[in-house]
Amino acid sequence: MSPIEEVIVNKKSNINPIWIMRQAGRYLPEFREIRKQNPDFIKLCLNEKLSSEITLQPLKRFNLDAAIIFSDILMLPYGLNQNVEFKKNIGPLLGNLDLEKISDVKEADFVEKLSPIYKLIELVSNSQHTKNKTTIGFIGAPWTLLVYMLNKKSPKLNLNDNFYEDKYLIDKVLKILDKFLKIHIKNQIDNGAQIIQIFDSWAGLLKEKDLTYYIYNPTLSLVNYVKSLNVPVICFPRGIKNYKDYCEIVKPDTICIDYEVDPIKINKEIKIPVQGGMDPKVLLSDKENLKKEAIKYLDIFKDHPYIFNLGHGILPETDPNMMDYLVKTVKDY
Repeated sequence: MSPIEEVIVNKKSNINPIWIMRQAGRYLPEFREIRKQNPDFIKLCLNEKLSSEITLQPLKRFNLDAAIIFSDILMLPYGLNQNVEFKKNIGPLLGNLDLEKISDVKEADFVEKLSPIYKLIELVSNSQHTKNKTTIGFIGAPWTLLVYMLNKKSPKLNLNDNFYEDKYLIDKVLKILDKFLKIHIKNQIDNGAQIIQIFDSWAGLLKEKDLTYYIYNPTLSLVNYVKSLNVPVICFPRGIKNYKDYCEIVKPDTICIDYEVDPIKINKEIKIPVQGGMDPKVLLSDKENLKKEAIKYLDIFKDHPYIFNLGHGILPETDPNMMDYLVKTVKDY
């Protein structure tokens, strides 16, 4: 059993595994070399030879405990034939959502379209670099995918005023997402993913009264499905105000926390294993500050099953030497 599985499955608090969200990618010079020659992000995600190489790059450099696959949550709408492209300095842009078109997608066609992702997982999980390490697959949570599919761009640019108006459309899309996310999960697990992480990047956009419909019920359906396949599931409802309620209702095996929550409060209120928390910007400071912040989290959770991670993805301007120092700090704790 890998160190991460020891924490999640056996609730061990005496080990400190570490992996970092977005560890494969934009801050590594070897990734930038590949990216320069492959400007089409979707095509890069669907090139299993390159995407598996990118997934393994951080494991060749740092003593990390997991490989998180190099892919994207928006490969799901892409698999449902919604147009998805990534524009430099803007982010993802999606085409119009045609309900009829996405309702007609056949399971076999969806799996065929995303099959390079499943091949990438197989290549990674069979690599010598992942021996005694965990291979992590992931999906976007239904709410976050709904936001992208209806808003057609990142809501940090803005969420369309009429977003909630068409309840019929929302209901239909959530049902379709539930079906195809389960297919996507199953294929990742069948090809070697040992843990599934559910990213709800825009959970913080919702008001308390809307959480049950948009987050709790749809995410619980997926959590139960992953558990039925005997695989642990980590949930990351970024920006949510009440992690305690979320854990009690959705019941993930591990909760990943963002950097705006008080880790002391989390340690008191949450019984299940915890992951993450540190602000990615700390990696842009100096070694002394980095060590102090990392040890703060390790101290708070020293008697609680804990996986070291950041409270969001590593920033592109991060110096790989700082990442190396962080990993060594956690391992030496």
